Amino acid sequence: MGPNRRRSLILSAYSLDRRVVEPEVMDGADLVEEHHHAALEGLARLNFVGGSARFLWGPIRRLAKSLGRKRLRVLDVATGGGDVPLGLWRKSRRQGYQLDICGVDVSPRAVRFARQNAERHGADITFETADALADGLPAGYDVIVSSLFLHHLEDEHARRLLRAMGTAAEHLVIVNDLVRHGLNLLLVQVASRLVTRSGIVHVDGARSVRAAFTRQEVVELARAAGLDGASVEFCFPCRFLLTWSRRR
Repeated sequence: MGPNRRRSLILSAYSLDRRVVEPEVMDGADLVEEHHHAALEGLARLNFVGGSARFLWGPIRRLAKSLGRKRLRVLDVATGGGDVPLGLWRKSRRQGYQLDICGVDVSPRAVRFARQNAERHGADITFETADALADGLPAGYDVIVSSLFLHHLEDEHARRLLRAMGTAAEHLVIVNDLVRHGLNLLLVQVASRLVTRSGIVHVDGARSVRAAFTRQEVVELARAAGLDGASVEFCFPCRFLLTWSRRR
């Protein structure tokens, strides 16, 4: 087999023309606690490498400067193990800001893990069990963020979530997630094996990319959700960042 043929077969294997949303192993109710914790720790490493907190912090800091404030209230939707709020908390403290952060997740055991992790690091972050789609989102937060959750949802539920975030946020909505692309699938498969031994993360990482949206699909979702003027930019190496500000 020639090199051109091999290259063609590799590219076709990583071509993702449409979303394929599959249940992720980590969401299984029968998953033992030890494996669940290992998966959350593995995802935290991937989030660190992928720059989740860094991508979110930039727009949050710019908002604080534009408002002339050093303190903001932030809600993190589908917080998982709480590593993104922890990263934001650290960045805000280092740069002289204060974020009052609450993370919500539908999984009680993820919330327990997040609370224990925040306490271990001395971080003053609140975590609560809540279903963002079924229960709605509380008002009173300057910023509502979500990281690596949108791809879990069917299109209509994704629109509902974006609409709810836009309705509840006082100033700013930020969504950080994977981009569906063959190269990104390869990158996630390699990165997940480099940073964690969790087989759950290895499987779910690939499923996440296959379930993710393209940048254009996110633009259309935001428009359908009423987030007019939302910005959707590519974040190296394999993510997008959606930001939407409420006009005053």
